[in-house]
Amino acid sequence: MKSLIWKSKENKSIELVEKPIPQIKGSRDAIVKVTLSSICTSDLHIKYGFIPQAKEGITLGHEFVGEIVELGSEIKNLKIGDRVSGNVETFCGECFFCNQGFINNCEKGGWYLGCKIDGAQAEYVRVPFADKGLNKIPEDVSYENALFVGDVLASGYFGAELCELKNEDTLVVIGSGPVGLCTMASAKVMNVNKIIAIDIDNKRLNIAKKQGLADIVLNPNECDIEKEIKRITNSRGADKVVEAAGAKNTFEMAWKIARPNAIIALVGLYEETQNIPLPEMYGKNLTFKTGGVDAIHSDEILKLISDKKINTDFLITQIYSIDEIEKAYEFFETKPEFCLKIAIKN
Repeated sequence: MKSLIWKSKENKSIELVEKPIPQIKGSRDAIVKVTLSSICTSDLHIKYGFIPQAKEGITLGHEFVGEIVELGSEIKNLKIGDRVSGNVETFCGECFFCNQGFINNCEKGGWYLGCKIDGAQAEYVRVPFADKGLNKIPEDVSYENALFVGDVLASGYFGAELCELKNEDTLVVIGSGPVGLCTMASAKVMNVNKIIAIDIDNKRLNIAKKQGLADIVLNPNECDIEKEIKRITNSRGADKVVEAAGAKNTFEMAWKIARPNAIIALVGLYEETQNIPLPEMYGKNLTFKTGGVDAIHSDEILKLISDKKINTDFLITQIYSIDEIEKAYEFFETKPEFCLKIAIKN
């Protein structure tokens, strides 16, 4: 089968190669024929050596949908032929952390697909603990509709959930990329009062506005963000902040625009250490929540898509075939044209 591999930390390169179709290894495995996959920024982090746990020679990719073609003997909630979306996390559902809902910290799993074991930027993928890590796609939901359920949409939902949103809250989302936009979409269904989107890319901000995901959009290159947030919130600051950008100065922006006693959810993936200036923050009594996505709400999210309450189809801005995946990576990395997410079609 065709498979996109990360070669090594030394040469920081990828290559489309032929690999054997994966086989069942455990009783809770499933083999999925991949219909669509996507390229994630974290795939680039692997390519350039920023993810120490990534294994050289693995097939990349952790965001996918497809059809089950083979099942392990213990899988009872799925059948061959089911259309499924894949979860970014591999989790057993039985250990201490899984029982607490912290599947990102599963004692037997974590971020495995496309990092520690072969992932889904291929024609087939083996999914361990498939009874937990695969979710049936409703009949009225297309593969395109469901492509982002297990990763980028789950991350956005996770960010909104961390904020403990209330109806009267003003939520600020820093970063209007795919995760930020998915955070806004999720906050909408949680009935937050007002959503303010921040980004330096006006095209992204226009999408947030056009899709009805943000009530107000702000560009830091065109206004003083702190002053604008103060003006909009009667000088209090934001009730809740989701930092979905992970840029050099966005952590500082997040705590500065938050009102006293606010919650700040950090879902962006930083490449550099961030400093917490406690003396400057003293008296604001802020709550910071951090961590990798606990993507435990995939069935709920699929129902929201089925009920037409969430739609992320607009995220797919380019489509490439598996044969063109190296070209797709180059495009995703350099972005010569506007790009949110690329779908890879088998």
